[in-house]
Amino acid sequence: MRTINIDDYEPQAVILCCGDYPSHPMPLSLLQNSPRVVCCDSAAFGFVRQGGVPWRIVGDCDSILAPRDEEERAILERFRPLIVHETEQDSNDLTKSVRYCLEQGLRRIAIVGATGKREDHTLGNISLSVEYMRLGAEVRLYTDYGVFIPCRGESFFEVPIPEHFTVAPDTDPHRPKSTQVSIFNFTARHFSSQGLRYPFSHLDNWWMGTLNEAVASPFCIQADGEYLLFINYLK
Repeated sequence: MRTINIDDYEPQAVILCCGDYPSHPMPLSLLQNSPRVVCCDSAAFGFVRQGGVPWRIVGDCDSILAPRDEEERAILERFRPLIVHETEQDSNDLTKSVRYCLEQGLRRIAIVGATGKREDHTLGNISLSVEYMRLGAEVRLYTDYGVFIPCRGESFFEVPIPEHFTVAPDTDPHRPKSTQVSIFNFTARHFSSQGLRYPFSHLDNWWMGTLNEAVASPFCIQADGEYLLFINYLK
């Protein structure tokens, strides 16, 4: 059993992927405040353009070693000593970066910029977060809309609940909204939950656990196995 507070997480490293560059304050603050930002290959170009300084640049480096203009050539030459060149092609640059962090003893890892541009890369990166949990990482994947957290077994989640929130019927078009959550099953069975608007006992398909809502904090999910939780930022 563990308790997860989405507002109380201090990663030891932040990995920036080559998807859409973050625009929400949450992933941006992670990038701005982390002393260790690992850029996946050419993600370093965008990070440096935003004023960032990579801690390491990890990947097969097929992109960063082929700069397209003078600006990129200057960035490459400035940060070439930080490149960790992994030539194997059985894993993507994100996995190489996570593996590098774990080799350095860094377990708490935030991933940003992993979504957007290509839906196949987005789905792959999101699903990989469960693999990283299996490797021993305490990983969270932040988007511009919320955070994915891989979980197993029983977990409690502390999330924002609006002041004076009351549970109103779904038929009320003006009912107040709380933090929105979705649950995606990977290997789990025997689900149960407390503190969610829609209790559930099984999730046979990914869509079945979407569009739920926290009506209490902490809320609890029990399961035998692994699942992925998505928590929307409260607007």
